[in-house]
Amino acid sequence: MAKESPRVPGFTSTASKRPDALFGSAAGGPGHLAHSSGCRIWDSAGKEYVDYVMALGAVGLGYGHPKVSFAATEAIGGGVVGSLPPLLEAEVAERLAVRIPWLERVRFFKTGAEAVAAAVRLARLVTGRDLVLGCGYHGWLDWCQGDAVAGVPKATRALFKELPFNDVAAARATIRELGNRLAAVVIEPVVVVEPSREWLETLRAETTQAGAVLVFDEIKTAFRLAIGGAAERYGVHPDLACLGKAIANGFPLAVMGGKQELMDQIVHTWISSTLATETVSLAAANATIRVYQKEKVCEHLHRVGTRLLHGLHAIQKKHPHVATGVGGIAEMCFLHFASEEISAQVAVQCAKQGVLFKRTAYNFVSLAHEEKTIDRTLEILEDTVSRIQTHE
Repeated sequence: MAKESPRVPGFTSTASKRPDALFGSAAGGPGHLAHSSGCRIWDSAGKEYVDYVMALGAVGLGYGHPKVSFAATEAIGGGVVGSLPPLLEAEVAERLAVRIPWLERVRFFKTGAEAVAAAVRLARLVTGRDLVLGCGYHGWLDWCQGDAVAGVPKATRALFKELPFNDVAAARATIRELGNRLAAVVIEPVVVVEPSREWLETLRAETTQAGAVLVFDEIKTAFRLAIGGAAERYGVHPDLACLGKAIANGFPLAVMGGKQELMDQIVHTWISSTLATETVSLAAANATIRVYQKEKVCEHLHRVGTRLLHGLHAIQKKHPHVATGVGGIAEMCFLHFASEEISAQVAVQCAKQGVLFKRTAYNFVSLAHEEKTIDRTLEILEDTVSRIQTHE
């Protein structure tokens, strides 16, 4: 395992990429990335891995997709950033609106956390209210830290409450109870399992009745379940939606957008970032959208993801004392393990056989993953879990 740099506290700036996050207490997993291509990465020792972490879901086409790389390289040649709004900003906004009609107006950001925070600020502006309900993970910023996270003021935490996932009765009761105090309901539409249509429709109806803003945090689900994410797949549209990760195939870009009458109010608050309109990520997004449309990427993700998901169910059924369940959906799935120790062992042993497989939510497939790659991965997982079962 690579040594921690004394210059980067906590090993890395991305917490979910720490060795202890990926491999728990088990030793032997890779530490640092050297380079990547397609659905494979190479560590600092030159070892190759088939990757299912896929930059935490930020890469849907595979690393270094040629069309995206070409577009980004051209943008670099054009200067990256400038003193005026780039033409690409309007072009990508138009392309998104044509493909995702409920994004009538959009603003661009660098991270998903920024985009969702902007949606919350806008919701508070247009409603004149402060309280927010959240369901899922919405980033590290202060507004959504309901628990006692060090460094977050109690007064800020008091303005955020958790809403249970997929619980129709709780959604209806909580939104009605908070009523005219509620600015927004922000949800991840998929949290380990698919949502029921009834839950989504209840959220839509109750937020409308309460005069609150419904926000879909589609950072993981857009450009994966469908280009338009869960809203497209399930047919329930929010007031505002936040897209990120795979939208630019790993280049830093996120989007917050929605209804014109809401988005037009954004000029009455302050939401701005110097690098929100750098052209490399916008060019990458432009190319990514084209590839998704032309090559029917989401259909591919569903097909190969279903193959992986069915294989995980077969492994779990055969070894229930090691793998206690299967979580997620075809496009983003994982195994539940009997203990933290077992999950760490599986992750490290898979890595030793050349597969980087996340032991918690989620593993992601990409356009670069083929059926034969999935089948070989399942063989390695089966072998790994079987040996742990036998050892026990």
